[in-house]
Formats: sequence, structure tokens, C-alpha cells
Amino acid sequence: MRCSFCGSDIAKGTGKMFVKNTGEIFYFDKSKCENNFSMGRDKKKIKWVKREKKIKKR
Repeated sequence: MRCSFCGSDIAKGTGKMFVKNTGEIFYFDKSKCENNFSMGRDKKKIKWVKREKKIKKR
């Protein structure tokens, strides 16, 4: 599984799952991601998310 906010891998048995009333499912690896998502922040504009994705590509 991957985090719905930052895109990092989630180890089996860890993380949180959030289900909306519409049936959409979101997975979060850390509370930082969950809190930013609940505040309505755009993941494309957050610097640390961009940095993590760059590191992953290497």
C-alpha cells in the first residue's frame, strides 16, 4: 500500500485507513500526512512531499 498523501510505502500492519461517506478509501503512513490531508492542503504544493518523491526516484 501507498500513503494517499505523500506516496511512500506503508509497512504491513502499520498506518491508518480513512473511509469517507462516499466510499473513498485513504491510507496514511504517519499522522503528519493525515493532519495535512484533513486540513485540506494540496500535496503538490508542500515542500517535504516533493523532496520525498525526488529521493524515491533515485
